Amino acid sequence: MLKTSKSTLAVLFASLLSMPALADKVSFSNELNTQGETLVLFKVQNTDFPGARVLNDGSLTHLERAMQVNQFDGEEGKMLEVLAPAGSQLNRILVMGLGDGKLTDGELNNLGGKLADKLAAHKDTRITLIAEGTPNAANLAAEVAHGVKLKGYEFGRYVTKEASERKLRFALTEAKAASAEYARLSAVEAGVALARDLVNTPAGDMTPEDFAIEAKKLKSLGVKVTVIEPKGIQKLGMGALMGVGKGSLRGPRLVVAHWEGAEGAPVAMVGKGITFDSGGYNIKASGGSISHMKSDMAGAAAILGTVKAMAMQKAKVNLVAVLPLAENMVSGDALRPGDVVQTAQGLSVEVMNTDAEGRLILADGMWYARTQYQPKLMIDVATLTGSKVRALGREYAGLFSDDESLIAGLTASGAAVGEKLWRLPLDKAYGDELKSSIADLKNTGAEGSAGASSAAMFLQRFAGEQPWAHIDIAGNALSSAEKPLSPAGATGFGVRLLSHWLTGQAGN
Repeated sequence: MLKTSKSTLAVLFASLLSMPALADKVSFSNELNTQGETLVLFKVQNTDFPGARVLNDGSLTHLERAMQVNQFDGEEGKMLEVLAPAGSQLNRILVMGLGDGKLTDGELNNLGGKLADKLAAHKDTRITLIAEGTPNAANLAAEVAHGVKLKGYEFGRYVTKEASERKLRFALTEAKAASAEYARLSAVEAGVALARDLVNTPAGDMTPEDFAIEAKKLKSLGVKVTVIEPKGIQKLGMGALMGVGKGSLRGPRLVVAHWEGAEGAPVAMVGKGITFDSGGYNIKASGGSISHMKSDMAGAAAILGTVKAMAMQKAKVNLVAVLPLAENMVSGDALRPGDVVQTAQGLSVEVMNTDAEGRLILADGMWYARTQYQPKLMIDVATLTGSKVRALGREYAGLFSDDESLIAGLTASGAAVGEKLWRLPLDKAYGDELKSSIADLKNTGAEGSAGASSAAMFLQRFAGEQPWAHIDIAGNALSSAEKPLSPAGATGFGVRLLSHWLTGQAGN
């Protein structure tokens, strides 16, 4: 587990307490006094119930009868609610089932999310969660707290709402260990909240320039942030990024955010940052489709959120984020279908479809990451293709790579936190579809082919020789309904996955 100093913890918690989106205060204590509070107990199925020993005789008897009547034995995710006498008062007692107790961190997070929904129905402001006597109590307390906070996120930029605050106290002997573990997770929460805020903000208030302004705020955490404006982008020869962005009155930007927490070659992450995607002249015909295109910068948002997560926990990783940003608009200056753009790498691209713009800006971003930083490996993240959604739906993100070690590590991290990845094929046949008669390649494959794979093969031409993986998060970044760990809207998908993977790399 990553070690965190006391001074780092103080700064971390001070920063988190100022974040209105995650208003609940979490603490850990070995004090088991529970009178007059809402109590949450955890029960492993078909085992004794040591956590209930904190109750007085009357409450315990009342709870045992309620469990018997309701045939509650601790099945995973099941909850039992009772009101039990506690002296002159009543305690609200919630019991949450842990199944066999062998839950992944992601499954514990989901229990926390379910608990957050239950607590939101009550006006109680003081909640004590008894983790004492559960398997690996410190881990359970930290991960359940993480889930509660993630589900409790609210996007409040445009809403006037009275602030409400709950105090969640986890009671267990290993309070110090739980607090240290949660310090790392709370940094990840801050990164998720940043990614969600960026994606939830309407495109008119989150232009490439606005995104760059948000990135600059990470300087206060020790992140080196560089913003390259249109003249600099043009000077670098980034014809693909300039081409996509030239249809907008607000020109493109290239944001570089570098957290240098370790020596050596960095890990490079490149994120698609289309702050609004009209489709260009291949305009999106569906009003339902175009209305949520503020989310087409979710790859860049997830990576910037990951940088924040690393910086807030002072992670011993060297991470450079390269974020090409543009609006894909229709105007007299916009790209036309059939135009040819010149990438910074020197390859020319015939633009067959102006709505396949994400791969164009990523091409120049990947070139910049490779040539300026010589990374030891590179990962790009993008809401890239509808084809990915048709192949995998919204449960899994698509993973493309030829590096088996990178595939195994990312897949394992995704499984651990519940941001799941599924490997999709890279194949020369899909690459052959990109041949152009007038340029080095086209930006789309054959009609009716596997669009997610042909897009990945396009990106592979700009990936270089170091290990590389492409993660297509189309369908994962925005949800019309609430999910286990997020309300409706932006999910922040990718921050937890990449943070888990990166901190695992730091331990190697």
